[in-house]
Amino acid sequence: MGSIAYGVSNDSSDMDVYGFSIPPKEIIFPHLRGEILGFDEYEIKFNQYQRHHILDKSAMNGAGRTYDVTIYSIVKYFKMLLENNPNIIDSLFVPRNCILHCTSIGELVRENRKVFLHKGCWQKFKGYAYGQIHKIRTKNPEGKRKDIIAEFGYDVKFAYHVVRLLNEVEQLLIEQDLDLTRNAEQLKAIRRGEWSLEQLENYFTKKANELESVYLHSQLPQKANKDNVRELLLNCLEQHYGSIDSVIVKPNNATNALAKIKGIIENL
Repeated sequence: MGSIAYGVSNDSSDMDVYGFSIPPKEIIFPHLRGEILGFDEYEIKFNQYQRHHILDKSAMNGAGRTYDVTIYSIVKYFKMLLENNPNIIDSLFVPRNCILHCTSIGELVRENRKVFLHKGCWQKFKGYAYGQIHKIRTKNPEGKRKDIIAEFGYDVKFAYHVVRLLNEVEQLLIEQDLDLTRNAEQLKAIRRGEWSLEQLENYFTKKANELESVYLHSQLPQKANKDNVRELLLNCLEQHYGSIDSVIVKPNNATNALAKIKGIIENL
C-alpha cells in the first residue's frame, strides 16, 4: 500500500503492508466457545494486528527499509470495505506486482471487489481529503515533516494525498474501477514541490465542486448490496473452514420467497 502502490515511492519510502486473515472458527462464531449473546460478556478476540517501524537492515542493498504492517480479521476487513474506507478499498485495487502473498480466497475477494462499491465512496473520500487539507493548515510538524515544510513551505506529502483521494474517487464514480497509478506523474510533481500551496487549494476547491455533479450522475448503486457482500464472506469462510452449515443458517430460495410473501401479507 502507500506510496509504493500509488507509484510515487522513492528509496527512503517506508513500506506499508496490509492484509486480511481468517481467524479460527470459534473467533468468527463465538457461540462455538459457549458464549450466549446478550448474557455473557462478549469479547471480540481478534480484529486486527498492527505493528509500526519494523526495520529490515538488509533491505535495499544494506540501506535498510522500514515496514508498517496491518493485518485485519476478514470480518473487520469486509465491514471497512462496505463503508468504502479509502485506505481499505484501495487495497483491492493495488497493481498485481504489489501483491506479496495471496491465497485462492484472496483472489476470490479481489475478483469480486466491485461488489463493495457504492456512491457512499464520495463522502468517505471527500472527508479524508478535507482531513489532509486540515492537517496542512493546522498540524504542527514533527520529525521528517519539519524537514519537508522547511524545504517546500508546506507539507507536500499531505498535499499529494489530497489530490490522490479526489482523483481516485472520480475514477470510482465514473468508471466503477480504480487504477492507483494512473496519476503517478502528477503526484510525483506535487511531492517534488512543483505545486504551490495556492495551486493545491485551487485544485481542491475546483475538483471537489466538479465531483458533486459527478456524484449525482454516477451509475454506482446508492449503497452496497449487503446480501451479496455477506454471501461473498460466507463463501470465503466456507472455502477456508469447509462446510459451515452447522454454525450458520444460509436461507435457500424457498425460504427467501416465503419471507417476502410474509412481508407483503403483513403490509396489506
